[in-house]
Amino acid sequence: MAARAGNAAAAKPNERTVTITRVFDVPRDLVFKAWTDAERIAQWWAPKGFTIPACEADPRPGGIFRLCMRWAERGDYWMRGSYREVVAPERIVIVGVAYDAQDTARLEAIINLALAELGGRTAMTVTTTARGSGEIAASMLEGMEQGWNQTIDHLELHLTNRR
Repeated sequence: MAARAGNAAAAKPNERTVTITRVFDVPRDLVFKAWTDAERIAQWWAPKGFTIPACEADPRPGGIFRLCMRWAERGDYWMRGSYREVVAPERIVIVGVAYDAQDTARLEAIINLALAELGGRTAMTVTTTARGSGEIAASMLEGMEQGWNQTIDHLELHLTNRR
């Protein structure tokens, strides 16, 4: 089971940064693969109640990152962007735009992933800074910490099943 810690701070009403740290009982290479292989990403990257019907990942600087999160009750939510930085197996930076179910751009986000080796275990820290304007963006920002924690819960289940 992963150790869990999280914090969130609102920098401005239209910007939020969430940092989540977890320790997984699996090697760092396995966690890195879960973040860079589209088939693996599609198995875990979404909060509770969502599925991933489409995912593309080209994990190299400038490579694409596209992900569709489907909420049966409200439609498809896309994240479209690219990898800004990829340093295997310790660091990934993804930049992108989150779209609502009407395919309207709502948030710009930077996702920073750091992975540290702990003798066969992995310390993972994800820091996401997102900004947007309007009521829908404000609602998305408000739910960001809960959504990331649920998503990382799914990652933990994926990693446990991949041993």
